[in-house]
Amino acid sequence: MFKQVVVGVDGEVGGRDAIALARQLVDIDGELTLANVWSPDGPELLKRERAAARITAHLRTVDGDSVGGALHELADDELADLLVVGSSRRGLVDRVFLGGVTRAALHDARCPVAVAPSGYARRPHPIRSIGVGYNGSPECDQALAAARRLAAETDATLSVFEVISMAPRDSMSDFYNSRFAIQRAVRKTEERLGKLGGVEPHAVYGTPAEELALYSNSVDLLVVGSRSHGPFGRLLLGSTSVSLVRSVRCPLLVLTRAAGHAGLGFDQPVIQGVAH
Repeated sequence: MFKQVVVGVDGEVGGRDAIALARQLVDIDGELTLANVWSPDGPELLKRERAAARITAHLRTVDGDSVGGALHELADDELADLLVVGSSRRGLVDRVFLGGVTRAALHDARCPVAVAPSGYARRPHPIRSIGVGYNGSPECDQALAAARRLAAETDATLSVFEVISMAPRDSMSDFYNSRFAIQRAVRKTEERLGKLGGVEPHAVYGTPAEELALYSNSVDLLVVGSRSHGPFGRLLLGSTSVSLVRSVRCPLLVLTRAAGHAGLGFDQPVIQGVAH
């Protein structure tokens, strides 16, 4: 689990969802830091939220050019290995994931970012199943390595999920040929995923954000990697990111590009929970 966790708190429901998720992800010997950006009554707000959650946590108020940038800088200063925010429409997620400055901050963040789904504080539960959005890229391999470690530490089941996209067809003949091609591609993809070892393989045809949101309904934590190019780059660093974080049914853990190279060990291959 995570040792140093920074939680974005703004006095709204999204911040409380983030606190609830942080409690699930922090190590028993880990430390929580509740952070607020820009609020005039930041210190008192944080004290109220800490008391309401009945937790032990450090409190930090910070300023910056953007909410996302300030939180990521604080996470770096605290040597945090996780930043947690909430996905409520009145929470911090839009300000963390959108905008030129914050988008760059997410892309270069040295720790993973976890997003709590709206209303999570009302129904927090232990992580018993972990899913990984996968497409064979190095970033997805890092995400899978991180998920293997989390699954080993929480005794959770582990599954991988790949979304297949194919070009649309014009004629009825092309439609039927495409349908069989899709079925064949899904079957072969699941066979390939099964060779990763120690995972339940799943593959579907569709749109990544939509299918990942549906898949998230079957797991307690969804882990994805981010990159500057390709479908997952567009998903997590482009306009589709808001669609996913608002529609995801379970907590979302984004392993940022820099996190895999920040000494967290997420970029080391793991086979069936055993590090090499």
